[in-house]
Amino acid sequence: MSKELVEAMADMREQDALALVKQSMASGVDPLAVLEDARTAMDLVGKRFERGEYFLPELMMAGEILNQITDLVKPELAKAPEVQHKGKVVIGSVAGDIHDIGKNIVTFMLEVNGFEVKDLGVDVSAQTFVDTIKAFEPQVVGLSGFLTLAFDAMKDTVAAIEAAGLREQVKIMIGGGQVDDKIREYARADAYGDDAMEAVTLVQGWVGG
Repeated sequence: MSKELVEAMADMREQDALALVKQSMASGVDPLAVLEDARTAMDLVGKRFERGEYFLPELMMAGEILNQITDLVKPELAKAPEVQHKGKVVIGSVAGDIHDIGKNIVTFMLEVNGFEVKDLGVDVSAQTFVDTIKAFEPQVVGLSGFLTLAFDAMKDTVAAIEAAGLREQVKIMIGGGQVDDKIREYARADAYGDDAMEAVTLVQGWVGG
């Protein structure tokens, strides 16, 4: 792990973080290792936010730094041999929730691991999830929510998927802020993930790969 990169990102030292990533790419460091450092840094940012040390502007800035880092890393990942997509995943932040940092990390890590991901963005209605499942035919649906108000939206989305007769076709995972197994039960989801790598592991277990 690059302690320097983790600290630069977590401390919002944008230029230092980008310089370290460029240096890593130039010296042949595994791009996945860089992404893992970025994930660790984002975990730190999330903890500081929970403790009241960071606020929404810092979360947004951390997300922007992450986006720039992924832009730098993607060309290196693209040099790897093309792989057949292992499966399809639909993901989005549920209605009423506009947080997307964690969702974006999950999306990116799923793509890195060979899955075709349709990211619906933020504040996604239950009907949009239903319509997308019908059109895209994913094996897995990911519902993201950082705020506690997202729990009801998650439950409503799963209920809409059930009402549309699509529940047996998909596995549903939830994640974000304060999601735990009680929330998974409340929303009637199949599983929850604490972080991006756990989400990838869940999808791999369900779809294979």
